[in-house]
Order: sequence, then structure tokens, then C-alpha cells
Amino acid sequence: MFTVLSITDFADPRLASFRNMRVQIDHLNDGVFVAEGEKVVRRLVESSLEIVSVLLPPKWQPEYEALLAARPERVDLFVAPKEVLEQLTGFSMYQGVLGLGRVPKIATLEQMLALPGPRLFVALDGLSGAENAGAVVRNAVAFDSQALIVGEMSSHPYLRRAVRGSMGTVFKLPYLLATDLPETLRQLRAGGIRCIAAHPHTDQATLWDLDLTGDLCLVLGSEGNGIRPEVLAACDTAAVIPMHAGVDSLNVAAASAVCFAEVQRQRRCNS
Repeated sequence: MFTVLSITDFADPRLASFRNMRVQIDHLNDGVFVAEGEKVVRRLVESSLEIVSVLLPPKWQPEYEALLAARPERVDLFVAPKEVLEQLTGFSMYQGVLGLGRVPKIATLEQMLALPGPRLFVALDGLSGAENAGAVVRNAVAFDSQALIVGEMSSHPYLRRAVRGSMGTVFKLPYLLATDLPETLRQLRAGGIRCIAAHPHTDQATLWDLDLTGDLCLVLGSEGNGIRPEVLAACDTAAVIPMHAGVDSLNVAAASAVCFAEVQRQRRCNS
């Protein structure tokens, strides 16, 4: 269901989140997130997440009216020329399509441990860049990870830039916000999940040496500081991606893709 509305007053409280797109943390405090771009908004509309409103230029109206007609909740559909939308948001927009959704409920550790195996989780430690967090989420979904664990020092996966970086794939991935990541990892290990830290400075093992066919959680750290010592200590082992000498490390998104691909390669070979 939807209601078509014209933008007549930028002070309309229903437009507040779009007026304040640069203040991403305010969105989370209000329990909402902004989706940017036609593909991301379409994925939001096609997901099970609750939608509050959609903004778009007239050329997209017929298509989105058909999509929103199938939604169970009532969605405000604001239609205005792209120049008006850019004046509202203060951003130059390529497509002019924006969506506002409700941040989904956080998963529990019990729910994650109840997922069918072989389980593949990813934990983030200290990823302060929302774009990097979103890119890791995109890779995780592409390679069939079942859940995301966000450490207490990492960006929230529903920050605007993280949602954009994930290209909307975050809508498919349950997530847990850990208030004490080392303790969460210890609880995962107690539940039979092997925790492997992807760490560029370790001599414990290379990624190719490990058996990745069982239940596991891949732990990724920030590019600047890596994984905290207390987080490393809470893992079963650390592994390095073999690389030519002279290359210190990969971007965390690239490293995650390598790790996820190796997990799936081993699992397919083992099936």
C-alpha cells in the first residue's frame, strides 16, 4: 500500500531523515536508515524490512507504484523533480531515488547458533569506515555467509554509507551487535564455531593450510590497526593470506572476498 504525496514544504517532519542525510547516527537513534540509489531502494522494497517512505522523480513513479502496491504496510511515496529532491537533501543524486526503512531487530547468539550448518559467520573488529563495512557485507552475502557480528568498535551495518556500500545485500544478512567481541567469540567457540582471525602478521598458518569446511566465524580487523590483541586471543587461530613479498596487506573488503571464496571452494570440493 502507498500514498502518493507531493513535496510542498521542506519542513515536513516526514522528510526529516532526508534533510539530515549527513548525520547518519541520528537515523540509527531514530531506528531508521536511508537507502540510496534505484537498485538499493528496489532491494529494500523487495525485502521483508519495514519501509517508511520512498522519494523519487516522476519517471520512476509507475514502476514503484507497482512494487509498493504489494507491500503490507502503508508507505509514503514522495514524487518530485530531481532538482527538488537534491534541494531537499543537499546532495547531487544520479538517479534521485531514496528510501527510508526501519532498522531490523538485532539477532541473538542463540538464533545464530540455531542456523543450519555448515555455518559461516563474519565478525568485524574496529572497521570504522562504513563503506568498508558495507563492502564486506556484500562479499559475505555473495559467498553465502549466514550472519554478521559487529564488534563494539565497528561501524553499524545500517549506516547510510554502509547500506550503499553493501548495495542493499545487508537486507538479507542477520546481524548481532557485540558489546564485548572477545566474549562473543568465546561463546561462539563454546557453541562449536571455530573462530579464525584473518591477520596479515602471523606465522600460525596460511589460509590455504586450514580446513574451512566446518562451522566457522571469520574475524576481520581494520586496515590501520588490524585485530586487537584481546580479540586475537579469543580466536582459535590466526591465518594469513599468502602474498608476494613487498605487499603488506589487502584492503579489508578484498581480503574478505579471498577468504570467503576459499571457504566456498573447500566446501564444494568436500561435498
